[in-house]
Amino acid sequence: MIQINKLSVNFTGDYLFKDISFVVGDKDRIGLVGHNGAGKSTLLKIIHRDLEPASGMMVITSGHRVGYLPQELAGNSPLTVWDEAVSAFSEIKDMERKMQRISTELAERTDYESEGYAQLTQQLSDLNDRYNHLGGNTIEADTEKVLAGMGFLREEFHLPMSSFSNGWQMRVCLAKILLQKPEIILLDEPTNHLDIESIQWLEDYLANYDGCVILVSHDRAFLDRVTNRTIEITLGNIQDYKCSYSQYVEQRLERIESQQSAYENQQQQIAQIERFIERFRYKATKARQVQSRIKMLEKMDRIAVDEYDNSSISFKFPPAPHSGLVVVESKNLSLGYDTKPGVLKGVDFRLERGERVAFVGRNGEGKSTMVKAIVGSLPPESGELQLGYQVVVGYYAQNQAQLLNPDKTVFETIDDVAVGDIRPKIRTILGSFLFDTEDTEKKVRVLSGGEKARLALAKLLLSPFNLLILDEPTNHLDMPSKDVLKNALLQYEGSLILVSHDRDFLQGLTSKVYEFKNHQMHAFTGDVYDFLAQRKMETLNELQSRNVTSTGTAGEKAVSGKEQWEQKKQREADDRKRKNRLRKLEDELELLQRLLADTEEKLANPEGNTEAIASGELYKAYESIKAQIEEKEMEWLELSEV
Repeated sequence: MIQINKLSVNFTGDYLFKDISFVVGDKDRIGLVGHNGAGKSTLLKIIHRDLEPASGMMVITSGHRVGYLPQELAGNSPLTVWDEAVSAFSEIKDMERKMQRISTELAERTDYESEGYAQLTQQLSDLNDRYNHLGGNTIEADTEKVLAGMGFLREEFHLPMSSFSNGWQMRVCLAKILLQKPEIILLDEPTNHLDIESIQWLEDYLANYDGCVILVSHDRAFLDRVTNRTIEITLGNIQDYKCSYSQYVEQRLERIESQQSAYENQQQQIAQIERFIERFRYKATKARQVQSRIKMLEKMDRIAVDEYDNSSISFKFPPAPHSGLVVVESKNLSLGYDTKPGVLKGVDFRLERGERVAFVGRNGEGKSTMVKAIVGSLPPESGELQLGYQVVVGYYAQNQAQLLNPDKTVFETIDDVAVGDIRPKIRTILGSFLFDTEDTEKKVRVLSGGEKARLALAKLLLSPFNLLILDEPTNHLDMPSKDVLKNALLQYEGSLILVSHDRDFLQGLTSKVYEFKNHQMHAFTGDVYDFLAQRKMETLNELQSRNVTSTGTAGEKAVSGKEQWEQKKQREADDRKRKNRLRKLEDELELLQRLLADTEEKLANPEGNTEAIASGELYKAYESIKAQIEEKEMEWLELSEV
């Protein structure tokens, strides 16, 4: 449990938040929301004890471990991906050494009846229980499962960390946190470093996590899947909602409307009372009534409407100039780099005027590579790639915010590229992106990630274009800013290529999805949820046919009718065996749950159980039952998913 009481943080005299208090339960899954700069990341750093508050108190239950994933990675690891991930098990490795030392000592001793020998035996038993609870016997299997979930191929496990980008190194850091299974997980924008498949895997993992999760994310679909509680930081205060993000949005609106209605009714009542007082203040016959109403006003609890930061960016893209019918076309195109040739091979791609497409797929499969080729920053290895007649490209790179000159001011950044009639409108443009007069003189280096992203988007407004390419534009943008960008894109009249892993943002923006996989681009008609539904169906079909031998292409030997019959019988036998095991597991789990409830009752009511509690036997029995339940539930889940 985490208890936060009257916590305050201020920078340069201004309070980021003041006197905030709330309690976090051991099973809570909390989404921290609010505008960029509201203090979400700061609050995570305080909980992780990386930052001290100006005042207030924070208490975490003794023994609770905290795993923290920051937005940015600090330092490079000299280890391989596998070794870095396995370093998460330092506690288990320490236990192994202690257990080996005690086992060696016990083997050398002969005083079997002594108190010292008994103590060593008990210590070894306790360590063994803890070792099993932390997963000491499944280190390799757990590590492989989590790294695969993070998107790593098995052949990449033993490559050095330094050979991967910061985003992939962040995945290893996230994998380490999950492998450590801390009681509290803190995640700051975890989906920025993941593709859609990894995000869905992480959603499932966190939704079933046996601990507390507090996360900052601007991915609405991710928040809805993972969280059951939403804490909004707004204007230095917090509002606590016991629900997921989408429900919070509805409840917040209802709350404000209710408060506004109650406030208006009370104001009418106050006005009536004040008119009565003013009218009869000097009439002796009404003196008692006047005094009664004055006291009524003094005792009245004044209704206040919660304040919210409603500021959001406001812009629309310039009109798209006319272009030819074909905007981009490639034939037998192969792309790659000196250090990594053949990222894409033999790609045929055609984008027509007004068409809107999404590029999706696992990181490293070539989405950004294709984009770089289209904008002309990466020459083809072979094949052809051409832009159509009068095509003008507007490009937002994945690292666009990092490409800004850190030594220039916000104003200078725009002024350097503004020409003609745009120059007098620079401050107006910056104002629509929430940069006030004081902000325009700030150096880029001191801006937050969200502010840099807004500034990079502002640069896109400086010239008209008819092909807009956005590579992960929503990273670091808060919810309102993402909504404004999406609305602007819905009104944009040109052609659009959108690279993103944000399902909620993509929905409705494109009519075709290109999946990058196995060095190719595969087209799916529809938006991102149509694509995901189709991919899920394909995955299910693959699972169903996993044990069926393919007849192959023409010329390959077909499976005989007898072999097919034998395979069918084997599948039926395997399925009966699986169902029987499932029924047995369900019976065993029901019995274990009753034992667990009975043990919990004994722990809660120590009368008659003092000896078992004092010796620790009851606690050990309780932990053993929980471990058995967890093991059997995992087996049940694995069998039920087949």
